[in-house]
Amino acid sequence: MSSLYPEYEKIAEAVEKYSDLLLRVAFTYMKNISDAEDMVQEAFLKLVQDHPSFESDEHKKAWLIRVTINLCKNRLKSAWFRKTEPIYDTTLSFSDEEKFVMNAVMELPSKYRSVILLYYHEGYSIREISNILDIKESTISSQLQRARAQLKSKLKEDFDYE
Repeated sequence: MSSLYPEYEKIAEAVEKYSDLLLRVAFTYMKNISDAEDMVQEAFLKLVQDHPSFESDEHKKAWLIRVTINLCKNRLKSAWFRKTEPIYDTTLSFSDEEKFVMNAVMELPSKYRSVILLYYHEGYSIREISNILDIKESTISSQLQRARAQLKSKLKEDFDYE
């Protein structure tokens, strides 16, 4: 079967390799695991339908991230979605400490959430994030700085409160 369906094997490999990453990216936008899963599924469906060619695994990964982000943004802008009441959850597998920080990250504007996730969790450089999001490096740097400042303020506030 493997020699008969090499394209399906490539897609199955991409699903196995990138699902968790894409789910975390989608979750930062959708703030709901079910909606995030839908966005990831749509991103892989787009991969199947479009049959894009990639220069490398990194190129495929960046393409999938970009598609996932665009799908999330489109869903958030849709009239149907704006008229629904979201159910927020944080059921992704995080330790208690990570959940505390993740909750603070989830309160950031989406443009800051995505750069924080890509930089700190996925380990991308500013240049790589710039390429993935198609935004200037200086803008990514500024967004990271602003996000850090907001997180520092929020986390300090929470720690001072406890």
